[in-house]
Amino acid sequence: MESAQNQPVYDVIISGAGPVGLFLACELALAGCSVLVLEKAAAAPSRPKQLPLGLRGLNALSVEALYRRGLLAELDAPKRLALPFATPGAGPGARPQGGGHFAGLTIDPTRVDAAQWPYRLPNSTPSQLFAELAELEAVLARRAAALGVPVRYEQPITGFQQSADGVVVDTANQNFESKWLVGCDGSRSVVRKAGGFEFAGTEPRFTGYSALVDLADPEKLRPGRHVTATGMYMQAQPGYVILQDFDGGAFHQTGQPISREHVQALLRRISGTDVTITALHLASTWTDRARQATAYRRGRVLLAGDAAHIHAPLGGQGLNLGLGDALNLGWKLAATIQERAPAGLLDSYYAERYPVGARVLDWSRAQVAIMEPTPEARALRAIISDLLQTRDGATYFAGRVGGITTCYDLGGAHPLVGHSVPNFELEAGPTIGELLRDGQGVLLDFEGNSILEEVAHEFGDQLNYVAGQAKEQAGLRAVLIRPDGFVAWATAHDAPAVEELRQAAAQWFGGKK
Repeated sequence: MESAQNQPVYDVIISGAGPVGLFLACELALAGCSVLVLEKAAAAPSRPKQLPLGLRGLNALSVEALYRRGLLAELDAPKRLALPFATPGAGPGARPQGGGHFAGLTIDPTRVDAAQWPYRLPNSTPSQLFAELAELEAVLARRAAALGVPVRYEQPITGFQQSADGVVVDTANQNFESKWLVGCDGSRSVVRKAGGFEFAGTEPRFTGYSALVDLADPEKLRPGRHVTATGMYMQAQPGYVILQDFDGGAFHQTGQPISREHVQALLRRISGTDVTITALHLASTWTDRARQATAYRRGRVLLAGDAAHIHAPLGGQGLNLGLGDALNLGWKLAATIQERAPAGLLDSYYAERYPVGARVLDWSRAQVAIMEPTPEARALRAIISDLLQTRDGATYFAGRVGGITTCYDLGGAHPLVGHSVPNFELEAGPTIGELLRDGQGVLLDFEGNSILEEVAHEFGDQLNYVAGQAKEQAGLRAVLIRPDGFVAWATAHDAPAVEELRQAAAQWFGGKK
């Protein structure tokens, strides 16, 4: 085995080159950190990551994050695939607010009251987009390479040893050394297990199946998602079938091969038809096991994405949750490495992201609860269905599914604090999304107040001061925005509380170096 003695010492080693690991690598490299990514799989995308099995939904927060780093325009799949849950008859470029589903119950975007989201401006990026997992990984890998991040495929982590000063990471034939290690290596995370992280939660109620098949008689299956007396089936498109069999996760846990006969028997039982599968091309199983690490950091080792939390893939929440972890962690870990982080900055990663993860796990459990083939579940499902027909009900569910109502508890007085910043567009041209491309914080001053400019300069190059009127200001005078695009301070007053601003900035930025 090759020793780490003659190898560079990286700032961060990331285990896992999925979207979460690659996005985190990009965030760290953007901030000037040296990063190495180690991945067990081959570089070529596996078939399950390609369409149709690789179809994923990006919520509002993920779309905004990719846009703010200049990555959204590089994705082709959202341009080729129809905007999900679009309003029938909407004109070109229409961007419906909300949509999605809860346990297969569609959220009608025409019932969503976008007026309840006053800071979601007309020029906001879409609240939902389709993406292909393989393409998303490819786009992120290209950006990581452009930022100088090496990605070593077919070189999984086998273990590690950490000290007060760093981490030595083991692979099958080589050791590497870094100051920090982040596990983005999925639900069976080696980093989580080797690090002794507790992974607490609930056991599964069902085995889920995703299958590419040839059907002799596809017309026997209704399109869309259907909860029946014996489970759930969905024909997303001809030949792409998703099933949920409430067996307590038993089949998935056996690890047995998935046969054509097995899938056909399940499909017939759940759909109540005699549909025939003539060929099974690809199939995988999954469950609704819901677990979350009770800590996201132990010493110099951190977790993000599925390594930190797992749940049923209902509504596409997993990818969005993981991208949010990466966005939140990247700038905080970079500031810590570069010794410009205020006290407690890295601890705020867990403080902010753990509650978001816990809410998603409960959201997933709630969906499973009303999909079970029991009288009690059917009764609850009928009530939820009724609520979704109301304006307030549709708006609530759309806000949760789209991440629009996600808010960190940052303690600010203004209601915008803790939310993703609106996509303000300056009269001079750029939007706030474009101003966040370099990964720095921004003090946006609509009034050109020289006192606010002086405060911004107290924090050196960590905080960009931008002055100018916006086309729509939502009644605000100034906004302090963190590198992840979340609002740390905002004011609507003519005479802003300067000391309040200074304290808010000091909480997230460490001042001049």
